[in-house]
Amino acid sequence: MKYTFPIAALAGALAIPSLAFARPVTIEAQLTNYGGDGAYVVMYVTDRAGRYQGTLWMAGEKAKYYRHLSAWYRMTGNGAARIDGITGASVGAGRTLKATLDLADTLIDAGYEIHVDTAVENMNENPSEVVVPLTTSGTGKSVRGRGYVKAFRYTL
Repeated sequence: MKYTFPIAALAGALAIPSLAFARPVTIEAQLTNYGGDGAYVVMYVTDRAGRYQGTLWMAGEKAKYYRHLSAWYRMTGNGAARIDGITGASVGAGRTLKATLDLADTLIDAGYEIHVDTAVENMNENPSEVVVPLTTSGTGKSVRGRGYVKAFRYTL
């Protein structure tokens, strides 16, 4: 699936200066064939000090399971009130979550990181399963997660 949302939503969420330029960024998380229910996946951004800046994408619609995305949940002050990205259905085993959005140029090569948390009902939770610096040199490079993420990458 491919989704795009305006920079205004993300810029406000990430407290980006109003004069910032933006570029399309595609984020992809391919899941392993773990043999369970659909995974809840959240992709979010932190600054160089590790402080939560905003949610890029949340896959999984039932708020009662958000606490299982524990690193994100803790940073947001318990989830639902701070979901500021786009939300969609959970992601099945072996499937790929792909989203395209506009991201402020001021985030790139400035110490920001993309985090991916995952959880599957009656299975493991993986806080900060993937953590990658948001850099021009990292674009297109695939990174393996520590749990359900077989491959994660972003392209600028």
